[in-house]
This record gives sequence, C-alpha cells and structure tokens, in this order.
Amino acid sequence: MSLETVSEKFGELTFNDEVMREKLPKSVYKQLRATIYSGQPLDRRVADTIAHGIKEWAMEHGATHYCHWFQPLTGSTAEKHDAFLDFEDGVAMERFTGNQLVQGEPDASSFPSGGIRSTFEARGYTAWDPSSPIFILKSGKASIMAIPSIFVSYTGEALDAKTPLLRSMRVINEACKEALALFGREVEWVKPTLGCEQEYFLIPKDYYDSRIDLRLTDRTVLGAPSPKDQQLHDHYFGQVPYPVRDFMEDMDDELYRLGIPAKTRHNEVAPSQYEIACIYQFTNKAVDQNQLLMQVVEETAREHGLEAIFHEKPFAGINGSGKHNNWSLQDSEGNNLLEPTDNPRENLPFLFFVTAVMQGVHRYEALIRSSVATIGNDHRLGANEAPPAIVSVFLGKDINDIIDEVAEGKFGAHKEQGDIDHGVDEIFDIEKDNTDRNRTSPFAFTGNKFEFRAVGGSQNVSLPQTFINLVVADAVQELVGEVKGRLDKGLGMEKALLEVMQKSVKDSTNIRFLGDNYSEEWVHEAEKRGLSNNRKTPEALKIWEDDKYVNLFTKHKVLSKEELHARYHIELENYATKLQIEANTLVRMVETSVLPAALDYQREAASALKAAYDLKENVGISADDLGEQGELVKSVVGLVASQRKSLASLKGALEKVQSLEDPYEHASHCAHEVSDAMLAVREVADQLEAVVDESCWRIPNYTDLLHSIS
Repeated sequence: MSLETVSEKFGELTFNDEVMREKLPKSVYKQLRATIYSGQPLDRRVADTIAHGIKEWAMEHGATHYCHWFQPLTGSTAEKHDAFLDFEDGVAMERFTGNQLVQGEPDASSFPSGGIRSTFEARGYTAWDPSSPIFILKSGKASIMAIPSIFVSYTGEALDAKTPLLRSMRVINEACKEALALFGREVEWVKPTLGCEQEYFLIPKDYYDSRIDLRLTDRTVLGAPSPKDQQLHDHYFGQVPYPVRDFMEDMDDELYRLGIPAKTRHNEVAPSQYEIACIYQFTNKAVDQNQLLMQVVEETAREHGLEAIFHEKPFAGINGSGKHNNWSLQDSEGNNLLEPTDNPRENLPFLFFVTAVMQGVHRYEALIRSSVATIGNDHRLGANEAPPAIVSVFLGKDINDIIDEVAEGKFGAHKEQGDIDHGVDEIFDIEKDNTDRNRTSPFAFTGNKFEFRAVGGSQNVSLPQTFINLVVADAVQELVGEVKGRLDKGLGMEKALLEVMQKSVKDSTNIRFLGDNYSEEWVHEAEKRGLSNNRKTPEALKIWEDDKYVNLFTKHKVLSKEELHARYHIELENYATKLQIEANTLVRMVETSVLPAALDYQREAASALKAAYDLKENVGISADDLGEQGELVKSVVGLVASQRKSLASLKGALEKVQSLEDPYEHASHCAHEVSDAMLAVREVADQLEAVVDESCWRIPNYTDLLHSIS
C-alpha cells in the first residue's frame, strides 16, 4: 500500500458526492443528490449534463470504455464494454451521451429468464441505478467505467437480482414511514442497511489449478481428511501468515479506492480460511459492493499466486464459508430503528419494529429459508458450522424478557444494564451489551441489528435481503393497520399499541429460540413447533409455487407471478446442472486419476509381495509377515472393485436424469439419488487415498491445499 491515508484514497475510483459537486452544475448536482437519497425521479433532460461530467471524470482516471454493470440471474455480474469513441465529420472523438448513461440494450435471450424471454425475443434493457455510485474497474492495462444498473425485459419483467431488491426497499420505506408517523415522527425516508461479513479460502494457485474439481466446481468432490485440520482451534483469530497479509494489504487498497468500507479482517476457523467485514451501507449499495468485493478478492489473490474460493463447502470435514448479513433500518434523520437505546422497555418504536420482524419471519420462515437455498448451502447448513435449514429468531435474554412482558400485556419498568466485572482492578470494566451472541442462530439480534447467518459464501445477497425486506414490510404494514383501527375506535396510543403487539408476539412465540440451534434436540423441538425443515434446495424452493407466497410478492409488487415462477425454474435448473457438472467431474477424476493411481499401487504392492514370496526361504520371512502384506494387496483390490461398482451406480443415476422432464423431479433426483451416489464414490476414493503410496497419487491432497501458505 502507498503512504496515502485510507481517508485520502477512499472512494477515489467512484463518482462520489465530492466529484459530483465538482463536475456538475449546482442545480443538476442537487437533483441527482435528491434522487440518490430521497428516490425522487431524475429529470431525463439533465442526463446529457451528468453524462458529460461523468465522462470527464472517468477519462481523468484513464477510462477508455464504459459498461452497464448488472446482476443477471446467473448469480454473478455482467458487463459489455463500449468505447467512448465516436466520430464527427470523420474526426475521432470521445463522446458519452445521456442516453448511453441512462440505458443500454444487452441481448436478453442468452441470460437465464425462466421462459420470460426466448431466443427470438432478444431485446432487454439495462437502466442506470443512480443510488449506487458509478466506479472505475482497473485491471492490468484496462480502465472501465462501470454503471450499476438494473436489467429488465422488453415487456418490463425483472431479469436480474437487483430490480426486486429496489422494489422491496420501496415497500419497506413506505411501511416504516407510516409506522413512525404513529409515534409522531415524520421522516423523509427509511432505508434498510446491510453490512456483510464475507468468508473465503485462499489456496496456492498451482495446487488449485492441479485439481479439475476446484477449477470446474469450486469445491473438492473427493479428498481424504488431513491429519490436522481445525481440531486445535488455533487458526481462528490466529496470526495472519505473511503472504496473506501482503494480499490483504493490496486487497484493502483496491477496496478503499472503490469506496468499499472494508473494516475487519482475520483468520477464520478452518485452515486457510479468512474473513473480511464491511461497515454497513444502504442495502442496494452494500449488495453491489459485496459483488465487487468478491471480484477484487479473486483478482488480487491471483496477483499473489493464490486462488480465492467462496464456495459454501469446498472441503469436507472442515468449516465452510458463509456471508453473515447484518440487517437494520435507518431513517432520514440518521436513527437506527433497531437501536434499543439505554431503556428498551420504554422505547416503543424499537419494540414495535422488533415485533414486526418476529411476525414477518415467523409467518414466512420457509420463504426466508428458501432465499439461501443453493447447491453449496446444501452441504453447509446444519453441519455444525452454520445454522440448520430451520429458521428461528434469537433475541438474547434481556430483549427476550422484555418481549415476554409484552406478551403478558405490559410494558416493563426501566432496568439498568450493568457492566462486567472481570476482577482485574487496573483494567476498565466492560460495558455489557443488551444481548449475548448466539453463533448457532440463523437470525440473531446482535445489539442494534439482526444478523442473518445462513447466507452462503458465494451467494449474491440480493435475494435474501429482498425477502427479509418484504416480510418485515408486510408485518409492519399489517401492524400499523391494526393499531390505526384501534385508534379509530377511541383507544389511546399506548393501549392500542400494547394490544396489537401482545397478540403478535404471542402468535410468533414459536419462532423465538435462545438455545443451541446445532443440537439434535432443537430439530425435534422445531418440528413440534410446526417450523419447516426443508433440508435440500429443491424442496426449499418448491414453496415459491404456493399461493401464500405468490400473493405476498404480487400484493406488494415486488415480483409478479410470472417473475417468481421464472426464478423458480431458473434456480431448479441451475441446481440440477451444477450438481451434474460436479458428478461428471467426479467420474472424470476417478476414471483418470483415482483408479489409475490405485492400479499402479496395486501392481507395485503385488509385485513386492511376489518378490517377498520368492525370497521367503532365503531371508527367513515369516508366513505371518507375508499374510500382512497379502492383506494390504487384498484391501486395495477390494477397494478398486468397490470403486468400480460405486462409479457404475453414479453413472446410472446420471443416466436417469435425462429421462426426467419435470423441473422439480429433475432437481430432486439430483439432490438425492445423484448426490447420494456421489457420496458413495467419494467414500471409496478417500479410502484409497489413505492407503495408496503418495508417489502414485495424482491429485494434490488436503494437506497440500490447506497447509501450504506460511
């Protein structure tokens, strides 16, 4: 990193507020700022003026091209580079117009659309999202001006992840403003905020490139455990290895220049696993920045001879990677609506919004679970490192006690929050938070926000945040209506509020859980409570076809029935396709690497055994010794036979996939039969790895992959 301070370099590659003030006329600057912060429509007549200012700034940073940077339904980002080059009277010049800024026209037929678009209906549009800053992408010699955008079809359907998110932000804004008005607070806007904690692995690039499974699927489809993984708990918060520190310095430098507020970095639980956490932003901006962060991490890692892996479970037997999403609500006056303050018992707006969160999550817990349904999360959720596929809410003892008081029909008296006396006189007492932390809970209140811990490490966080915004907004809207109904009947505000909240918290009692979500006891308890436990992705997604959820989306105009249906089919197809790629990769590795290595070793072991028999009389080898060597050869022969048998079963399961036309049956077959057959193949392959001579084994092992950075 250079000697510049973080504050000096922060956001220098973004068209931020300071640059806007410098490059735009004052009246245009005010209009654009009002659009960014208040959502006011931008007069299209000023687009040319804005575009000129943006072009001048971008060219000062060496940009030669621009692109509309959007998030199609592939799970990643997309961009098409256009040069600023234009001609006037045959003379080359740089030009960037308002129309080019405001919208683009990428081919919509080649992106997943779930049937909304077909090959002969290719027109789609990208449209600039002014609320997320334009930035410069620098890579090698290239400097590209990227314009964060939405992506819709010719007939207006959302073909991306961001459009529904922005719609959900509109809904929660309207609902929360109405709620605050009940408490005598008129605000200009309410926006959800998000801070992401991103986990990832770093692997030496030469080892990564030597494994076809990592290159094609980002996870190891086979691999025996290393003798040492995370048993000693010595990696978590341990000293960051020097090569990784250098990588992190360069990563942070790039993130700061892009205006991404990277705050915390540390070793995670598993060997070679790390985490980076960012300060919260408005949700749509945080989503864009998390997508960009993953790109920066990957590119910076390669510059350091490393490969970054975001997959939820790249290595069996050790912790996988999540993306803990810290979600809250902020109003235009800078207030966090989920801040308990010093006296949460008398903070009625806080209690109201906590009540709404619990009601929304309880009523639509299966929908919240479906938002994190991915092929990677199927391996991670409930694997003693992440919450199970059961959604519950953790409030912490103190807030839970307050909610219990509300359920009893009263607002409790103020109680002082004490300090923690650690018994060391010369050290300050520790200020005690109003909640403990529950790392096993999928949706935990952590002081002034809710942490959704079930999101997968490779996921685009738009979908889970869209769903959370929607279910909370729906609950807020309903509760406000019930309070207003009681006020119209002459009840006082506090009495009306208490009645509505009392009923709501009683109804949502089953979603509250303070214990260990990893325990088997909780699985049984959750079943008694009527909570869903959709373990596999296809069954989690199936609810998107239910009228209950379709009506929720259409009621609030976040997704139409057609848009939701399209996403259902896209996600099922993505899941089945990715799992088949994994299965075929496993077949390839077993046939071209595992079995040849095992047969090589089998020949060597058999040859050594024969030689020992030939020398038996001359050197005095005992029959028992020969018997032990014979058992080794017999073991390898047996494992090779088992490997061939398990491989045949996997191929049979893959062949059956082709006969299944129904998308759900197709994905479900992959989730169960193909996945189970893969596990059987892997079990034998891993046993072979444990006995075959390392000189014969053709694949970098877990020790190579996880313990080579120092």
